[in-house]
Amino acid sequence: MDITFLEIVMLLVAGFFGGIINTLAGGGSNLTMPALMVMGMPADVANATNRLGVFLQALTGVAKFNQQDKLPKNDLKAILIPSLVGGLVGALIAVWAPLWLLKPLLLGTMLSMAAAMLFFPGMIPDGNQQPLKVSESRWGFWGLFIAGVYGGFVQAGVGFVLIAVLAGSLNYDLVRANALKLLCTIGFTLVALLVFIYQGLVVWSFGLILSVGFIAGALAGVRFAITVSAKTMRKALFTLTLFACIAVYL
Repeated sequence: MDITFLEIVMLLVAGFFGGIINTLAGGGSNLTMPALMVMGMPADVANATNRLGVFLQALTGVAKFNQQDKLPKNDLKAILIPSLVGGLVGALIAVWAPLWLLKPLLLGTMLSMAAAMLFFPGMIPDGNQQPLKVSESRWGFWGLFIAGVYGGFVQAGVGFVLIAVLAGSLNYDLVRANALKLLCTIGFTLVALLVFIYQGLVVWSFGLILSVGFIAGALAGVRFAITVSAKTMRKALFTLTLFACIAVYL
């Protein structure tokens, strides 16, 4: 696909704000996925191309959280395994889903997740208790697996699912839950990305440009991770997602 100067600017801007939102909590793909579809990409190609930027943004975010000693490391294997397996399952579902179903399903999922975050803010607990190991939590393993399936399938809004599991089921505080969320994102996004590359669905020129914006957004997002208002972010995310989804059908 040929790319215009205006599309380059759109990708950089969408990637930048998407990277900030993904790093602060989740849902940045609610902006970047519709942006790619507005540029004429089929839903499956946009879904695949978006993963390149998400993967590089998550790598950047994890590195910055680790520099600030905010990345818990005592239970990483148990946290990563279910999310990796789930990511493979979700990516295969995305590849096999029929195109006529995939586009409304992706957009509907993104809009529903944004609405849930806006109207039910309590779905993201504070997680201020002593963290639990996955083996000590009743729902931790399956929550991470389901988050992996969702992330492998659609990506958009998966950060909030992961935070609900990491903070709600495993009792991590929100800063450390965000760091672990990005680490899980690296895992299942890499699995999904390899599947999509094998299927020839990634448009590299668009994906690499989007990645530049994502990385810049991740760097900014880590810096402001503690100070940004979650309430303001949820309102902005819902509004932007709604208009972006409408734009895809215009």
